[in-house]
Amino acid sequence: MAGLTGLAGLTGLVGCGGSAGTDAASAGVRQVLDRRAAAVRDGDEEAFVATAPPGSDATSERAGARTEFRNRRAVPLTEWSYRVTGFHRSGARATADAELRYRIAGYDRAPVVTARTLSLTRAEGRWYVSADRPAADASRQLWEQGAVMALHGEHSLVLGVGQSRGTLRGYAGLADRAVPAVRQAWHGTWPGRIVVLVPKSLEGMAELLGAPASGYRGIAAVTTGEAGGSGKAPADRIIVNPDAYGVLGSFGRQVVLTHETTHVATRASTSAATPLWLSEGYADWVGYLGTGRTAAQAAPELTRAVLDGRVPDALPEDGDFGFGGDAGKLARAYESGWLACLMIAERWGEARLGEFYRTVGAHETRAGAVEAGLREVLDTSPEEFTELWREYLRERLVGGGSRDVGSG
Repeated sequence: MAGLTGLAGLTGLVGCGGSAGTDAASAGVRQVLDRRAAAVRDGDEEAFVATAPPGSDATSERAGARTEFRNRRAVPLTEWSYRVTGFHRSGARATADAELRYRIAGYDRAPVVTARTLSLTRAEGRWYVSADRPAADASRQLWEQGAVMALHGEHSLVLGVGQSRGTLRGYAGLADRAVPAVRQAWHGTWPGRIVVLVPKSLEGMAELLGAPASGYRGIAAVTTGEAGGSGKAPADRIIVNPDAYGVLGSFGRQVVLTHETTHVATRASTSAATPLWLSEGYADWVGYLGTGRTAAQAAPELTRAVLDGRVPDALPEDGDFGFGGDAGKLARAYESGWLACLMIAERWGEARLGEFYRTVGAHETRAGAVEAGLREVLDTSPEEFTELWREYLRERLVGGGSRDVGSG
């Protein structure tokens, strides 16, 4: 069982009442947060509820603590701890800013870290937690939206709120097919396990991302995580938009889950040097492998543009992948990146495509990263590559649109 991070540095933070009072308050807060964290790790509901304020006038707070505990009970946590980063006391009340660190057993190689604000009350000589909520601009956790149901697949853990067990089982099936498909395509090292979060609605998805819902309308799923991981980064979370995902057919659902799983697999080789056309294009390349779809079928927006004589002059910029803008422009950006990766796989081979991806991601800066990958792995230049890609669009989307995109 992992030990607590503790409240190191609390005494030196902002407080009231002089050093002796601050020291006593810090010790009391340390004790209640230690007890709260231990109760979560031990699965001890009564001990967790006991960290909320006592008394008949605080019944709602203890009831809220019980609901909070039960909402989270299905999540297989192996670590839970707090590190306080700010503290202010005013008499019998206090507020603590803290980093919550937790891990899901079997999936997270390092803790997930999220900012929290805790309200504390002093009664009967002890400190109690009266509220534990996301800090300003921080995202909510799934269990703050309701009771979490957990379903374990062969290669996945699906956590849902407001969803039936049958629905979650469907997601687990898609995820368990995605993992082997990604393993076959991507030969880098990764655990081969994914965590899928399924909130009740688009609004729930947005809360988990800490962003406005309008930016994700029509987006079926996103993957969160640290790029350029050293192997210590926590497992990514694939977060589903059930509103958009629900209107997809079985083919579309599988492509989306395989795409997002590719992001999980390639995370350690993805960095700030990796352009979105490459990271998104590669994920789509894996997602469409073996589907039997033609390039024209998989890239309808770009096909229409090429047929109209509007062949792009250059590969898309990162800004073209913004979720809140023109849906057609966004689709063409994804399709452009995918066809660039498909061209590399067909012209230079799938192994070279993976090597190109890793070489670009290993570059220290964005500037020069693609150029270095093109030169070192594909023996070409950005200008030559762009012209090859533009001609490839014409050939694949117009002249050779009936060919499928490969079997992997």
